Amino acid sequence: MNNNQATITKMKEMRLHGMAHAFQTTLEAGMSEKLTPDELLTHLIDSEWDERKDRKRDRLRKAAGFRYQASFAELDFNFDRKLDKNQMLRLTDCSWLKNGKDILITGPTGVGKSFIGSALGHLACEHGHKVLYRITGRLLGSLKKSKRDGSYLKMLSKLYKTDLLILEDFGLSMFDNESRLALLDIMEDRHGRKSTIFLSQLPVASWHGIIGDSTIADAIMDRIVYSSHRFELEGDSMRKKMYKNH
Repeated sequence: MNNNQATITKMKEMRLHGMAHAFQTTLEAGMSEKLTPDELLTHLIDSEWDERKDRKRDRLRKAAGFRYQASFAELDFNFDRKLDKNQMLRLTDCSWLKNGKDILITGPTGVGKSFIGSALGHLACEHGHKVLYRITGRLLGSLKKSKRDGSYLKMLSKLYKTDLLILEDFGLSMFDNESRLALLDIMEDRHGRKSTIFLSQLPVASWHGIIGDSTIADAIMDRIVYSSHRFELEGDSMRKKMYKNH
């Protein structure tokens, strides 16, 4: 085994896979002798950096549980659904995440709420943020179950450590007392610190009644509505339109 191959083996054993691959391809292309030591070192470190960044992004995406594989580039602003392109583009720097701002996306079924939420979530992963995409009813059901088995605080802690929580089908059914108290706990922890995206078929004005219990609903809505980014989509189902076109 020559020195270069021994070096590549050591890189792999140290889990420097990006660096090992870059060194291997540089040798095979006969470029190592054309690069100065500084240039070669920079190339190897950049390759390792990119490799680790890609692996982290893939891990974050897999852990999030997205409903759709979606990206900003795939968002269609031609459909007449009142999706403000400029407002959406202002979210691409993810400063809203750093500032703990929430996003409320409402509109009838089929107008693309889930796809937009997924695209925002993928963007967050690109920026290195932890994301969870959950059906609201199932998440609250899990929280109620965790109260009975003693893991409630642990589950709340996991949610708090999540930079972006995406709640699908928010307000699809009336909240019972356990559910609204769990939602209040979630929002109390996250308000102003972490971001939440709410995807709902119902207009925001009706959420107070769906949550129920005026006092608790006031507390929750106070944390959700003010200073959030809001998208109120309209129009017919995009799925129906696309189906008719095929």
